[in-house]
Amino acid sequence: MQHRLISRLFRNSVVAAAVLVGSFAVTAAPKLQADDNDCQRRIAKADHRLHEVVEHHGSHSKQADRARRDLHEAREHCWNSGHRWWNEDDRKWHTERDWDDRDHDRDDHR
Repeated sequence: MQHRLISRLFRNSVVAAAVLVGSFAVTAAPKLQADDNDCQRRIAKADHRLHEVVEHHGSHSKQADRARRDLHEAREHCWNSGHRWWNEDDRKWHTERDWDDRDHDRDDHR
């Protein structure tokens, strides 16, 4: 009798643990997707702003330096939170910390 009780408690504990782990997996997936969307949006916005600033003020302007720092910060944020960053120009994720902070300097047409 006592053996059955212990067996039933063990089985119920295993089922409860499985349900708990499953619920964590289900609730974590939307958060990861939201973080990816936030990172992608953040970097895309900073990248677009840098393109605009370089076009209007040149790549060696104070405005371009500030926009370049903003893009760097957006990339750093994504790297620190997910060890990947969005490359807006290539439209893909990078899993290496291989960005070039001066990569938009070649966009200067002046």
